[in-house]
Amino acid sequence: MSGLRVADFDFELPQELIAQQPPAVRGSSRMLVVERAGNGLRDAQFADFPALLNPGDLLVLNDSRVIPARLYARRTVVRDRQEPMGQVEVLLTEPAAPGEWRALVRPGRKVAVGERLAFSDRAGRTALEAEVIERGEYGERLLRFVQVDDFFATLERIGHMPLPPYIHRDDADADRERYQTVFAQDRGSVAAPTAGLHFTPEVLDQIRARGVEVARVTLHVGLGTFAPLRVECVEEVRLHQERYTLPAATAEAVNCARAERRRIVAVGTTVVRTLESAALVAGTGPLKPATGMTSIFISPGFNFRLVSGLLTNFHLPQSSLLMLVSAFAGRERVLGAYRHAVSRGYHFFSYGDCMFLG
Repeated sequence: MSGLRVADFDFELPQELIAQQPPAVRGSSRMLVVERAGNGLRDAQFADFPALLNPGDLLVLNDSRVIPARLYARRTVVRDRQEPMGQVEVLLTEPAAPGEWRALVRPGRKVAVGERLAFSDRAGRTALEAEVIERGEYGERLLRFVQVDDFFATLERIGHMPLPPYIHRDDADADRERYQTVFAQDRGSVAAPTAGLHFTPEVLDQIRARGVEVARVTLHVGLGTFAPLRVECVEEVRLHQERYTLPAATAEAVNCARAERRRIVAVGTTVVRTLESAALVAGTGPLKPATGMTSIFISPGFNFRLVSGLLTNFHLPQSSLLMLVSAFAGRERVLGAYRHAVSRGYHFFSYGDCMFLG
């Protein structure tokens, strides 16, 4: 759809509606039900979600696991001089090569190519070291880490959960569990696939008991989640690449559901992007198992080939994710649902409430 501007996806959101903590009990969130066939809105609870699914539906989850990707470092070498410097914050965003990671560094203007960063454990001992080998825009850096026995185990020990910037607090021990889905498996995300945060093992059991098939994909959430859109026209939006995996069992399940005209329900925008990316690769043929990179950008006018139901959280104003949801259900309908959610005091963003568009 041509002519749309990023500003066309704005809405007013009182700051007090941005959730700063997860619900006291996982799965106790509110849920706004949006009827795509009309303009109906219904206030519900996430506990009602299994009842909205039909026997034979295929529910697809993203099993990516969030890594404790936020680190704090000391600058130890500046222009080849041994000179202790102040602390910098480093957010790992994606692996680039063995031992190398892309990252956001703050304050970025002070960290130059060639500098060395030291990351300490709680006892003050250096646990990781890295050199800045490339500089990008907006605080982006490429880091080369000194090899250690188990990099991810070290991250688990010294890293912090990468809570989004609109959560105005430090991460807590509870976030290790709550900023992670109960079905997280394949580590690699630097932000949670938040629609999945509502699920409990009991809810998944209820869903399967209704005759709903459950399948998984993996999409590792990367820099695109944190990077604001810096263009005015929707047609000019370009997203960072993110790695995805479509397992053979899921490809087969999707192909069968599609052939039998059963509904495919995505849990979150990451699942939508994975399935629709795979559909674009497949063309008119069946989906095949694959691992690859996607930078798919879905906005109004997009032709959805697979997904016919979507559970999602509420997204940031003027964001690519809000554009995706608008492509799925219509911009005016979605913005109207957002206005309703604001008026009813729903909580927004990662730790907030959810909506189901069926």
